[in-house]
Amino acid sequence: MQTLDGRVALVTGGMKGVGRGVARQLADDGAQVFVTGRSASDFERVGARTTVIRCDHRDDAQVDAVFERIRREAGAIDVLVNNVWGGYEGMIENGQFTWTKPFWEQPLWRWDGMFGAGVRAHYRASQLAAPAMVAQRRGLIVNISFWAAQKHVGNVAYGVSKAATDKLTADMAHELRAYGVAVVSLYPGLVRTEKVMEAAAWIDLSNSESPEFVGRAVSALASDPDVLRHTGRVLVAAQLAAEYGFTDVDGKTPRPLTLADV
Repeated sequence: MQTLDGRVALVTGGMKGVGRGVARQLADDGAQVFVTGRSASDFERVGARTTVIRCDHRDDAQVDAVFERIRREAGAIDVLVNNVWGGYEGMIENGQFTWTKPFWEQPLWRWDGMFGAGVRAHYRASQLAAPAMVAQRRGLIVNISFWAAQKHVGNVAYGVSKAATDKLTADMAHELRAYGVAVVSLYPGLVRTEKVMEAAAWIDLSNSESPEFVGRAVSALASDPDVLRHTGRVLVAAQLAAEYGFTDVDGKTPRPLTLADV
């Protein structure tokens, strides 16, 4: 895998989970990494070689300020990882687990959270990153997505928002291809995030992935001089491991999930 020395990356929502793993791996591979989060209080937990910027991606002024700061301090963004997501908050309301309820019983704020702090946030960050990428005729935008785009997983709002993310990928890729900028949707597998590990006693982790494994997939794409061949596509992190020849941090290579596994 090639080095990312000299590259500038932004990982939105990178204070924990998949985002933090991606940010750490990109930094380890030499990139100058900026990370956004609603709280910048646990900077040390993200890792070295990163700059944490407090940002609520539902607030356009805060988002604009993030990109202006990166422009001043580092210049153009080479790699944008749209990982920030909303709608996961408050899964238990009034003593009830609402995540899997039918759509007519779902709280409406969950839809707004997934689109406002998810799909719309991806769209806005991509709008702000694209002009410089277009000018330099290279760049990579990675939208973290999931199989819920293709199959009912959890609830309707989740599936529709992930499907919107994949459509966002396809259409942005169509408009950016001529400028040498690649856009992909990336599906992790079962990732050993903080929340998953809290329930480790009840989950089969034999085919799980570290958050850094997803970062290695992003790093492989960012290092690929022919990454444009992937643009507009849905990619699976474990499939990229087979293609690019990387492993997880423990040396294992997780089996790629398919639609039937989800």
